[in-house]
Amino acid sequence: MTKHQKKILGYCFKIIIVALAAYFIYHKLSDNTNLKNFLNLIHQLNIVKVWAVIGLVLLLMFANWLLESAKWMFLVRKIEIISFYKAVESVFCGLTWAIFTPNRIGEYGGRIFFLSSRKRIKGMVAMSVGQIAQMVITNVLGALALLWFIYNFKPLDQWLFIAICVLVMGFCFFFLLFYFNIRWLEKSLNSIKFLRRFKSFFSVLSDYHKSELAKVMLYSLARFAVFTSQYLMVIHLLIPAIPYYESALMVFLLFFIQSALPSLDLLDVGVRSLTATYFFSFITHQEIAVMAAAALIWLVNLIIPAVLGSYFVFKLNFFDHHNS
Repeated sequence: MTKHQKKILGYCFKIIIVALAAYFIYHKLSDNTNLKNFLNLIHQLNIVKVWAVIGLVLLLMFANWLLESAKWMFLVRKIEIISFYKAVESVFCGLTWAIFTPNRIGEYGGRIFFLSSRKRIKGMVAMSVGQIAQMVITNVLGALALLWFIYNFKPLDQWLFIAICVLVMGFCFFFLLFYFNIRWLEKSLNSIKFLRRFKSFFSVLSDYHKSELAKVMLYSLARFAVFTSQYLMVIHLLIPAIPYYESALMVFLLFFIQSALPSLDLLDVGVRSLTATYFFSFITHQEIAVMAAAALIWLVNLIIPAVLGSYFVFKLNFFDHHNS
């Protein structure tokens, strides 16, 4: 294939990716009852307070993805040194890919094509370290929130509750132990016969020292704090009677359950709304407000970044090392 043919094919791929993202976004936004409910609800509130909250939520969206960009730049430096701006480009591009792929798998593709072609598979492995760190935070805090939820809303026999507490503590300990010994994953993958051919790619898992893994964990914890704060601000705007600590624990639980469910970003708004409605029903009966809040967070954190990321899709180069 000639250089010219590769260039044309690359542009075709980019147009297809952006067109798919645009179609899925338009389809989901064209008749979104929960977002309409949010608009109806805010008409009854102080307009200055509403815009202040929406403005802060939008700023936190950028903070969230800039933190993820910093984490990605830190992780990938074991493979290739990239600038912070390039990390931002790749993260937002990945969000555009993620919007129409199951379990956000396209996010990997969106990022690694900003790396040199020979470094892309290792980049995928490095990215998985960051994803695991985020998963550990979500699962540990979510599991602890589950104990609070059971104790307060689903009372059990004392000994059964103690047994569940022990299981949850073991669950949390396992996740933390596994993450800070991520090299164990390399050994496990290399023990699978058909994966041994990729041994050189998995070796990057052993390159991260515990202090570096701790830094990645802090990035992940900061991101978790950011999108929890977004939820708390929107929930408190619409349902000010709910105490902050109860909202926070319900949000922890919400993230925990969502992380275990397979989803497509665009269909995820329905999953988020239903899950949020179920858990928040234990502390409020304002179901419409809860679903509206979940829909707004989905719009701000996934749809808007995916739209912004479509610009960076055109900076991808599928066939060589240099940006077009």
